[in-house]
Formats: sequence, C-alpha cells, structure tokens
Amino acid sequence: CGNVLQNVFSAGFKAKVAIEALKERESLAELSKRFEVHSHMISKWKQEFIEHSSEVFEKKKEVEDGVDLEKLYTKIGELEMENDFF
Repeated sequence: CGNVLQNVFSAGFKAKVAIEALKERESLAELSKRFEVHSHMISKWKQEFIEHSSEVFEKKKEVEDGVDLEKLYTKIGELEMENDFF
C-alpha cells in the first residue's frame, strides 16, 4: 500500500517537500500539515533526496528528448535561492 501512495506524488513535489524538510525551518508535523503528507513519508523522501543528491554532480547527462538535466538542476537551484531571498 505504501508503494502505491508513493507513486501518486510527482518527483517534483517530492523534491520540493524534501528540500523544505532539509531547511529545518518547520517541524515534520508542520510540513505534514502544510503539504498534506504523513510525516513518515516526508522523512523517507528527505532520506532518498540525501542519498541521491550526489547524482546531480555526476557527468553531464542528457535525456532522450534532448533535455539538459544539468541546466534544469542549475535553474532549480537559482529559483530556490530567489525564493529564499524573497
């Protein structure tokens, strides 16, 4: 049942929640309420995010349709910084 629920959420949503959890500005209970996701799920996504974070720095990869993942990750980082600034 947990795997079924895990697949309901997009990768982008999971990353957003994991990043918020890593910031530690809010408790897991607060994040759980804000994102309407159980705190155990947030902890799991945070751990997965940490475990796979090194992949961002691996050799530049291109998806079959030609999307440059490195540029996308860079843009995500820029947007996170802008968001934090405001």
